[in-house]
Amino acid sequence: MADTDVMDETVEHLHLAGCKNVAPVLNRVGDKWSMLIVMVLATGSRRFNELKREIDGISQRMLTRSLRGLERDGLVNRTVTPSIPPRVDYKLTELGESIREPVKALGDWAIEHIDCIRAAQERYDAREED
Repeated sequence: MADTDVMDETVEHLHLAGCKNVAPVLNRVGDKWSMLIVMVLATGSRRFNELKREIDGISQRMLTRSLRGLERDGLVNRTVTPSIPPRVDYKLTELGESIREPVKALGDWAIEHIDCIRAAQERYDAREED
């Protein structure tokens, strides 16, 4: 086996291991609801019901799950203020703030290319119907 073959296998193995390690994070940041939550929290902290009102279509269960996942990943901070009823605020952590620009860039890209994407989907669907 040539040295370049061994090197290629090593690089491929490291790449696959890296992808495997990064996959859970990409699943979180690629999640529809999580990114909408990040986009809303990018403008400031919110209470649970404020988030629910601002994110059209999200269920209470999905908002709870998404917030817990974002908190677990260190992107969102949950602060409970003792009162009656207790006040719970959510805001982006420093790590969460660091994802604002990539999320915005992806959103801008989607807006810029939505017509091309829809046209491609229509062409694909038309081929599949034949």
